[in-house]
Parts: sequence; C-alpha cells; structure tokens
Amino acid sequence: MSSPRFSVIIPVFNGAGFVSRAIESVLAQTWPAHEIIVVDDGSTDDTAAVVARHLADHPQQLRYLHQANAGVSVARNTGAQAARGDWLTFLDADDWYYHNRLEAHARFILDDPRLDFLTGDYDYRRPDGSIISRSMEQHDAGRAMLAKSAGKDRTVMTANEIESFVAEHFGDTHTLSVPRETFLQVGGYPSGHRVCEDVFFLVRLCARSERIGVSCTPLAVYLIHGASATRSNPLKAQIDNVATLKIIAANSEDFPLPIRRGVIERLASGRLNLAYAQLRSGNRAAALGAVIPLLWERPGLRTIKAVLSVLSG
Repeated sequence: MSSPRFSVIIPVFNGAGFVSRAIESVLAQTWPAHEIIVVDDGSTDDTAAVVARHLADHPQQLRYLHQANAGVSVARNTGAQAARGDWLTFLDADDWYYHNRLEAHARFILDDPRLDFLTGDYDYRRPDGSIISRSMEQHDAGRAMLAKSAGKDRTVMTANEIESFVAEHFGDTHTLSVPRETFLQVGGYPSGHRVCEDVFFLVRLCARSERIGVSCTPLAVYLIHGASATRSNPLKAQIDNVATLKIIAANSEDFPLPIRRGVIERLASGRLNLAYAQLRSGNRAAALGAVIPLLWERPGLRTIKAVLSVLSG
C-alpha cells in the first residue's frame, strides 16, 4: 500500500498563547505531515497573527481556515472536509505531539493495513511541563493493552476487547488516527455538546470497527490547566458529561451488544462522578438523583453499592 498521508487538524479558539507550540510540534515530526490545517473558531485574540507568522515560513504545509465561533466539533469537521490527506489526526491548540507521533502510526498502518483506526497512550502534564501520569496506566482497558503488548510499543485491540475501551477509553483525540473516508462516513464530531463530543464520535467509530491499532508508548501531551472546559467549572462539566452520555446511550440501541454495554458502563461511571461532585458541593439530594437511574439502567450489586455510598455521603 502507499504511505499514509496525514492531515493534522488543529482547532483553536483564543489560543494565541498555546497554538505556536502545537504547530511547531507537528512541524518537528520525524514523519512529516502531509498538511497542517489550523481552524480558527472565531478567535478574538491574536491567534490569527500568531498563525500567520508560521504560515509565512511554511506556506506549502500549513493552511489557515477561519470560521464564525461554532465550537470545537464544528472546527474539527471543517478541517476534515478541507483535508487532502487520506488519514486524519487532531491536536487541540493547548496540547502537543511528541516528535514520533505520526511516524509511529504510519509504520503501524504500513505493517497492518487492516486496521480500522489507531489510538495510543499519552502523558498528562502541568503547565510547567512536569508529568502527572500516563493515560493507559490509569484505566483497566489501558492496563490490559499494556499487558497484551508484553513490553512492545504496540498491539492490536480486537472486537472482544472494544467494550472496555468504550467504557473507559484511554486514547484521547490527539492520539487518534482515522481514515478520512471513515471519518466522513461516521459523520464526524457531533455539535452542540460542551464536553464529551469525542466520546460520541468514538462510540460510533468503534461500532463499525474490529481491529484497532494501539500505540503503547506516549505519543502526545494533554495539558492540564485551569482554563480548560472541564476544569474551569468541574460540577458543570460533570452535568454536561452525563447529559451527553444519556444522548449517546439513547442513540446506541442499534449498535453491537458489546458497544451498548460499554456505553451503559460509561454512563454509570459518569453518573457516579456527578454524584460525588454534587456531594462535594453539599447537595446530597442532587447527588442521589444522579445515581438513582442506575437502578434500572444498570441493575445489580455494583449499582446498589454505588447508591448506598452516595446515601452515606
């Protein structure tokens, strides 16, 4: 097969202080990107000027698109529609790739052309650059893949392992590589969701996949900072998370049974996290209201224990 050509899509909104690092991390790749598409989602700061400086130095590789503010999902989809590569990757403006991010997936694709899409490990870092943790080691599904890889830098997730990945996916948007044709067939990222839009897309992608490439060494950085949507208002983020997961569950009835079970488990985790957030806010009634639906959504001993834990505060 021909070598994969990656279109790297960077959505940005008021990211003048971050976007240079993101762009430079893609320009420094050991496997050059076919193109870098920066989609400015209606920024009102100096984002356009910052990108323009990079565009002047790399006019053949870098493209800049501007749209009225419509959210990160629409920005990613705009980039995908404009892309000329056969594979899509994504990078939020406040995150960055390690130098081998694209090469690791390119060589994986060349060695195993039957992969439906690829994901991988990444590091959580603080603004000062220090590492907090790795993603895969934080999740049962990730630890299972690390064990399966037996110390190698990659492995393949098969259909019988996708359920746990849906329930607690360890690969974020910036370690996703997906064929552009598949992305468009799935329908891209859904709009209108403040958080969890990546999970919505991932569930639909997993529902049509049987072989997923997993890179078991960190490929990118997820920056933890107070201005992110999930950290500026944690309780609101948990409320929005559950609202989106309920919509995902309602739209997963026609998916394969393992995918549906994974969605139910993820919704259960979301409800429990929301309940704990409500307890921290001193609202025990709202906390109980968050987990009571689990009694019919996911009946069983685990749910009873979860409800009792919330009742006990």
